[in-house]
Amino acid sequence: MPARAGIGLRAPHLASVVAAPPAVGFLEVHAENYMGGGPGLRALERLGGERALSLHGVGLSLGGTEGPEPEHLERLAGLAGRLEPALVSEHLSWSAAEGVYLNDLLPLPYTEEALEVVARHVERVQERLGRPILLENPSSYLAYCHSTIPEPAFLAALAERTGCGILCDLNNIVVSARNLGFAPLAYLDGLPGAAIGEYHLAGHSAQAVAGREILIDDHGSAVSAEVWALYGAALRRFGWRPTLIEWDSRLPALPVLLAEAGTADALAAEALGEGYDVRAA
Repeated sequence: MPARAGIGLRAPHLASVVAAPPAVGFLEVHAENYMGGGPGLRALERLGGERALSLHGVGLSLGGTEGPEPEHLERLAGLAGRLEPALVSEHLSWSAAEGVYLNDLLPLPYTEEALEVVARHVERVQERLGRPILLENPSSYLAYCHSTIPEPAFLAALAERTGCGILCDLNNIVVSARNLGFAPLAYLDGLPGAAIGEYHLAGHSAQAVAGREILIDDHGSAVSAEVWALYGAALRRFGWRPTLIEWDSRLPALPVLLAEAGTADALAAEALGEGYDVRAA
């Protein structure tokens, strides 16, 4: 991975990016959008010769009791084999039960039993892919009263047991911290820096619910000042990691997205020095 920020590549920008690949460190796509083949996948294969690629999945349901659906896992393995991405990531969540697929990334209780289940599923995925994956911390709107393990410790335990890495989504930390009432910096303190393989930066919105304001992780705006500040803190704590600008709804013009990546690069240079080197991170 070049020591530059990357962008999430979405369909409206695909033709422009293929025609003139931008000067970014890498391109990240949602794996499920390319499992069916077609011209989009062929375009992505061409881009793989120009830029490093990252696959970000949303459908493995690693936190569900049943685990990854076999056909879905096979499609992911085939896509990864075809594109040879630098990174493959998924979410610490569940989204399917008894053959019913839900269009959301749902939370799970952080208990020893859940840890055993998720670790087993992660090991299965990694064995099939022949590589470690990264697990992303979720954005949270509720917490289970019977959870016994703090979320950062749960991620740390998964990394230790399975050899997976952590995708540290800094926007999700800010969203969850506001909604659940904890300190973002304290969350960073609980993460094992050596296991972090990527940062995500994104925008969020505020919404009034039952008389209180909550933050919604909608990836529909520029990165907020609070998230930029937490990014700076993460850089000083853990060093450089591949950093993604994630923007999925109310998608802006491509130059706006590239400018956000430029801001991430500038902050990394400020936090780590102009000569920072990905190989030393």
